[in-house]
Amino acid sequence: MKPRRSFEEGHRRKLLIVVDESQEVECALYYAACRVQRSSGSIVMLYVIEPGELQHWANVHQVQLEEETAKAKALFRLFRRKLSLAGFENIETEDVIREGRLAEETVKVIAEDEDIALLVLGASIAPQAPGPLVASLAAGRASGGFPVPVTVVPGQLSLADIKALA
Repeated sequence: MKPRRSFEEGHRRKLLIVVDESQEVECALYYAACRVQRSSGSIVMLYVIEPGELQHWANVHQVQLEEETAKAKALFRLFRRKLSLAGFENIETEDVIREGRLAEETVKVIAEDEDIALLVLGASIAPQAPGPLVASLAAGRASGGFPVPVTVVPGQLSLADIKALA
């Protein structure tokens, strides 16, 4: 694991969010944007293409990769547009697409980028669980030895609530 250098000269603080199609991603995105706006830095948006069940068929795997990559790029554009519409048009973002298991790839991205200082996750609105990523990273067995702090943003917060808290 590389040491964190986000506040050293020549480095820039980055907040990592994991992008998918869930509702709670927006809360994490807006919270990260508020934090970056108040303390400088940028946002890294990570999309992880999880392995499908038909990995042994090369053509099917390639088609899945192409479709998921296109979906990831569309989500990145959508979230940049949402940031702009919410008044965060000057926030710098970086797009990262990885292939593998979500929790493992998230930890790898943090390990590889010494400027990532915080992981921001949105908690699910569903009453039964905080969401799969929160459960596996922030509350799971990896949480005690996690390489950076994890902020979990309640998924039901409004943009005004987030701006008041961040």
